[in-house]
Amino acid sequence: MINRVRQLRKERLMTLEALAGRAGVTKSYLSKVERGQSVPSIAVSASLAKALDVPLDNLFADAEELTEVTVTRADARRPLTDDGEPGSRYEGIALEAGTKRMTPFMLYPPHDAGPVPFRDHPGEEFVFVHSGRAELLIPSRTIELGPGDSAYFRATTPHKVRSVSEERAALLLLVCDDRTTPDGPSPHRPQP
Repeated sequence: MINRVRQLRKERLMTLEALAGRAGVTKSYLSKVERGQSVPSIAVSASLAKALDVPLDNLFADAEELTEVTVTRADARRPLTDDGEPGSRYEGIALEAGTKRMTPFMLYPPHDAGPVPFRDHPGEEFVFVHSGRAELLIPSRTIELGPGDSAYFRATTPHKVRSVSEERAALLLLVCDDRTTPDGPSPHRPQP
């Protein structure tokens, strides 16, 4: 993602400061993302994609790589976060897919979600527990999920997920940003 954010920003003739302002992050944080010194959360990635006016998955794959039908083999999922990094681990799925309304990830939430802040962003999310047990935490309640269970919610609801089984839980996470509608992409609304 590192060079992709920089590439998309430069293609749009945007300064680091302009993109940071549109995405709601600091200029120094965005600079760290572009230099590979920080890995943005999915919420921040969604904000960057919206500010760049591209689908979320375009941050992870070059436009030339995007195809009509995409198969992602289990052993070919690309890690998007470092194994040693605290917090959730993410793996990209279908990154090469063309225009789509949702961006899929494999999510491996941490056991201790205490230090992880609640996240919220435009759009919707769907989580499906593939293995293990997890809890979806929202400010008003905690929802326990086991293998085969799923949850669908507006991503504007502050949320985070933690593993409660001995091993980290494995969840399929689908993120749908608010720029798409059932009739296709909604017009981009410029940010102040």
